Amino acid sequence: MDLIRILLVDDHPIVREGYRRLLGRQPGLSVVAEAGDGEAALTDFIKHTPDIVLMDLSMPGGGGFPAVEAILARDPRARIIVVSMHQGAVFAQKAIAAGARGFVSKSSPPDELVRAITTVMSGRRVLSADMAQEFARTSIENDDFAGLTPRERDILLLLGRGMNGRAIAQSLGLSSKTVQNNLSQIRAKLGASGDADLVLKAQRAGFVPAP
Repeated sequence: MDLIRILLVDDHPIVREGYRRLLGRQPGLSVVAEAGDGEAALTDFIKHTPDIVLMDLSMPGGGGFPAVEAILARDPRARIIVVSMHQGAVFAQKAIAAGARGFVSKSSPPDELVRAITTVMSGRRVLSADMAQEFARTSIENDDFAGLTPRERDILLLLGRGMNGRAIAQSLGLSSKTVQNNLSQIRAKLGASGDADLVLKAQRAGFVPAP
């Protein structure tokens, strides 16, 4: 059986060492290169032409997303699996949209990473179990957000940007009472306990940017 040749991309040497030890114990897997930032990742990809790239997102020099795009610009057939501490569905959606074949959270059991590699090598896309659950939950939440009126959406977006009720009222030309009534309706629709919980739900669903 041909070896699956892997490029590790993570700015933490200890993390890369952990990956190397894990993958080194697996028959048919071989780590051929390591990189600590996106620029080095592209250089090593060109030099070693690995079968799989394991890519972190939080790295110096712009992070993992530009590195994913740069590698795919060089070779659209590149198989990239993002392995990240970020567990929000928004990050996984961005990674897949950028061209990654999979997304595995760093909190996943080690065997999930190994399964992800073999799954991607077979031509399929993959999410770790926790990310698949997050996708399902977010899908339900997005259905709830679809039920907001245009005014409620505008108010929620401004709330997510850190504006209070009075500032939102001034921005939209509404009375403070109208804004508070709308916020009450939004909380009821989304099952939020308060404004802070409302913003958190909106961030998790990707409706407003996370801080």
